[in-house]
Amino acid sequence: MKRISTAVLAAALVTGAVATAPATAAKKEENPSALKPSPDVLKAAQAAQAALTANDLATAEPAIAQAEAAAKSEDDKYISAALRLSLESRRVQAAGENADATRLAAPLDVLIVNSKTPAADKPKFAFERGLISFRSKQYPVAVTYFEKARELGSTDPRLSTQLVMAKVNAGDTAGGMTELDKIITQTEQSGQKADEQLYRFALSRTIQAKDGQGTLTWMKRYLAAYPTAKNWRDMIKIYGLQQGSFITPSKAQSLDLYRLMRATNSLADQYDYETYAVTANQLGLPWEAKAVITEGRAKGKLPSTGSSAQLLSTANSRIASEGSLTALETKSKSAADGKLASQTGDAQLGSGNYAKAAELYRLALQKGGVNAAEINTRLGVALAMGGDKAAAKTAFQGVTGSPSAEIAALWMTYLDLPAPTA
Repeated sequence: MKRISTAVLAAALVTGAVATAPATAAKKEENPSALKPSPDVLKAAQAAQAALTANDLATAEPAIAQAEAAAKSEDDKYISAALRLSLESRRVQAAGENADATRLAAPLDVLIVNSKTPAADKPKFAFERGLISFRSKQYPVAVTYFEKARELGSTDPRLSTQLVMAKVNAGDTAGGMTELDKIITQTEQSGQKADEQLYRFALSRTIQAKDGQGTLTWMKRYLAAYPTAKNWRDMIKIYGLQQGSFITPSKAQSLDLYRLMRATNSLADQYDYETYAVTANQLGLPWEAKAVITEGRAKGKLPSTGSSAQLLSTANSRIASEGSLTALETKSKSAADGKLASQTGDAQLGSGNYAKAAELYRLALQKGGVNAAEINTRLGVALAMGGDKAAAKTAFQGVTGSPSAEIAALWMTYLDLPAPTA
């Protein structure tokens, strides 16, 4: 009986298509690994292979259909599926951008489970089958095949990322993020840095899923890997300082986020500086508004005229009417509660007198009658800006309630990282 060698039926995946080439030459010697097709399938297969070799697809079609109809054994089914895959892959390649790759699905399904398919080819077939489903937006089906490819030992470098996207698009955001975590962790363990776009993909999907904790976690991981001033600005804006941001902060919480932008050198332009100064003025903190305007001018981000000049004038007028901070500090110590101490601490913080600000915030907490989460956040800011990172972390860890605790967590991320790069 004529035999077809399994070696020449091995498939090669090339840019999304599969090429196969069954042999027609008879093997006289006995080979235990050789396929043993039935006479009808062998005859049809030889005709089909001759047509495929001549690139005569029209003639190959009926011969392959005949082989498929006559196939009964695993050998027969393997040969007919391999021929069908070869034919359809050529059609897909010929069609170019308008190709319908789903025509490859049926023969791939046969080959993935067929006992005669070489073990080295099965993971390639499973991965290709997953890509077909993914491109057809059949995401749950794609997940099944990508997981099958991994189970079969696929080494395709695209597999992990494709599985992430398939799971997320199938509605399993948590599962997708778990897969993405594996990719990034393995990359980091190899001493390399994961692609920046992987972090941004994770963020886009956790934000879309309204997953607060997941969003914060991925923001912190992203900043730890890529702690640039631009990324700090993007993350802070996305989290709470732009239209449609993840949280809706109070003005006081917005100010704490602007302070974090200032600490991370991520105040980028006139809008950032002026919005920060306006917020400070609105909260009765002209000292901080003045400091921000002055800094913005020194960095060339603000002009000396126009709206910034008006903001500075307003801040100076309010500072003059407030009087001495030393006098306010004295009154704070004799006050019945910590409200004045808190306000005076804010003024000292805005003036850059961080040690005195921390002292007054602690006094405010001691006297009570204040928002502890807010004061602990400000205490952490004062200590962080004053260079006492350990004490700042302790203060931030004492912040409770959402979103104050999350804002404090971002500040702690800042404390753990080197100074942001441009």
